Amino acid sequence: MSAPSRRLGAFVASRMRWVGIPSLGASLGLALGGACLATAQANPPVAPAPAAPAASSFDQLAQKAADAKAGARFEQAIELYRQGIKLRPDWMEGRFALGAILYDHDRYEEAREEFRRVAASQPKNGVVVALRGLCGYQLRDYERALNDLELARTLGIPSKEVASVASFQAAILMNRFERYESAFEILKEFALLDRDSPNVIEAFGLSVLRLPYLPSEAPPDKREMILMAGRAAYHQARGRDTATARQFFGELASRYPSVPNVHYAFGVCLLVEDPAAALEELRRELRISPNHYHAMLQIAFELMRQGQYAEAQTLAQKAVDLGPGLFAAHQALGRALLENGEVDRAIQQLETGAKLAPESPEMFFTLARAYAKKGRNQDAARARETFLKLDAKRRTARSGPQSVGGMRPEAETQPAESAPPEPD
Repeated sequence: MSAPSRRLGAFVASRMRWVGIPSLGASLGLALGGACLATAQANPPVAPAPAAPAASSFDQLAQKAADAKAGARFEQAIELYRQGIKLRPDWMEGRFALGAILYDHDRYEEAREEFRRVAASQPKNGVVVALRGLCGYQLRDYERALNDLELARTLGIPSKEVASVASFQAAILMNRFERYESAFEILKEFALLDRDSPNVIEAFGLSVLRLPYLPSEAPPDKREMILMAGRAAYHQARGRDTATARQFFGELASRYPSVPNVHYAFGVCLLVEDPAAALEELRRELRISPNHYHAMLQIAFELMRQGQYAEAQTLAQKAVDLGPGLFAAHQALGRALLENGEVDRAIQQLETGAKLAPESPEMFFTLARAYAKKGRNQDAARARETFLKLDAKRRTARSGPQSVGGMRPEAETQPAESAPPEPD
């Protein structure tokens, strides 16, 4: 396949620099084209062989289109590609090249349509799905864009450059849709690679302060606070310099002691190494934001680690009352009830949580324990089997260091780097 236009390569390269990724220059376009070509060759469209005159006409058009693109005669190239596509609607290489040119000329709706058609022909091509998502982002069709970007990450994006851009765009959209824990997990991938561009830092800040904005939408008067929080979260995510993260969060809490989510973010950072200090910060958050059910849940899970199930149950019950659609609240309450001997109520809460989060391995692990305690051995076995499948699926989907290991069932731990995960 012809490589996409140089401007598309330049766009993606610029976004790479934007998130702190070294540019690969002109080779990026070839990487994109090669990724699309590989899938096209692996899944060739089945169509009757055209007559020789039509083939000759098509081949001439295809060459002229490629020449026009190479010569930066883009309007001519657009017209020639469209003529070629009219002759052969299944010409995916031409559609891909046309989509790239249209994107570069801010004709995002038309570009997305071409990428949509390529994706329909090559549904497992993560590069094309990602580019379709990037078009949606430019069109401010944010929900659809995020769906595409997440799907592309699931499918796998052979081009590391496009994968990085798609991942970052997915993270900032997750922030906007209040999926802060999911955004944090993606941003952690950048931190683990030491990519600390201002835009990555800003995205981290929006995530830990739980502010539902794209970076371009963030209030200017909050920018300094967002960047300070982002720098702290970046060091927290790296996991190699917790003292630095603690110092940044301490300065943040000192400077903005009454701002919602500041003490919450600090408390989450402290949970692993200093649970007592973490509980103090989380309780400070509750004094500022009495209905902060995420803080309640962090406290509840920590209290359960310490064996204080009665107090944990009280907080978890309040979290369920405030956030009945939050599966982690039902999980916390179910666990506390289970430890306090209220098995029937525990099962009720855990089954509700499992319906809210059918992809959560933690839910099914706890549910298996509850069924076993009630003597419902067949149900326990099914829940355990579901847990094992979901845990393996999660570990497979994770990248880099996140692919190693998984939840330790015997400890039934919660991740300390984020709140109990919300249903996405």
